[in-house]
Amino acid sequence: MTVDSGILSRLRWSARRGLLENDLIIERFFNRFSPNLTMEDVYSLDQLFDLSDNDLLDLFLSRTEPTGHLNQPNVIKVLQQLRQV
Repeated sequence: MTVDSGILSRLRWSARRGLLENDLIIERFFNRFSPNLTMEDVYSLDQLFDLSDNDLLDLFLSRTEPTGHLNQPNVIKVLQQLRQV
């Protein structure tokens, strides 16, 4: 089941970052994957978006890998999608 437009709008708003690099990656991700996002994906993105800009960029660029509460299959799946764009 895909995510309704209200949830998707809220997610896009919460995804706004201080680093342009993060914004570009996230915008490309939404352009490519938003039609097929699930609620599990939304939850995973919320967890990623709770990170600081620099920590998030390190994950996007594969400088680091998810650890702790982020080391979950769906978070890793979404992160792999983010790394594809």
